Amino acid sequence: MNAELTTHGPVTCLNVTGLGEPGGGEHVSAIRALFTVAGAMGGPGGPLEGLWWVEDERPGLEVPREQWRWHLLLPLPAAPEPGRLERARESVRACGAAVDRVRVAVFTEGQCVEILHHGPFSEEHLSLKVMEEFMDEHALVPNGPHHEVYLTAFDDPDPRTVLRQPVRPA
Repeated sequence: MNAELTTHGPVTCLNVTGLGEPGGGEHVSAIRALFTVAGAMGGPGGPLEGLWWVEDERPGLEVPREQWRWHLLLPLPAAPEPGRLERARESVRACGAAVDRVRVAVFTEGQCVEILHHGPFSEEHLSLKVMEEFMDEHALVPNGPHHEVYLTAFDDPDPRTVLRQPVRPA
């Protein structure tokens, strides 16, 4: 498992911002809203991505999961024409998903350290350690929220996740 340096320019996404543990009610509701609105806009974006951070002095994995903050993202092929998001939200409002929380956002990360994590989320700390060592060797420090790109469904028995950390010189 090797980390590498990558660069990521502007990406237009559907976005929902929230607080709470992965797989918790808030998180699941946000995912459902994203996919519901994306479907009403003509198809899923994707794959699902998450930007994760904590507002605490402790390292993220030491903070209780219910205090984790996130942006969930579905990348779009292009910026939607004006009014399209609003029409999509209105057309699916009755479904009960939190569709009013879905926004269009543009994210630019620039230089990142990235690794493909193959295995359960509970073992991500092993891949994160490889990324930290890579950053130390290259005199880099974090420059934004931890980023995950979910290449498989959350319940896939053989999950794969791209782990990405925006960085800058130390």
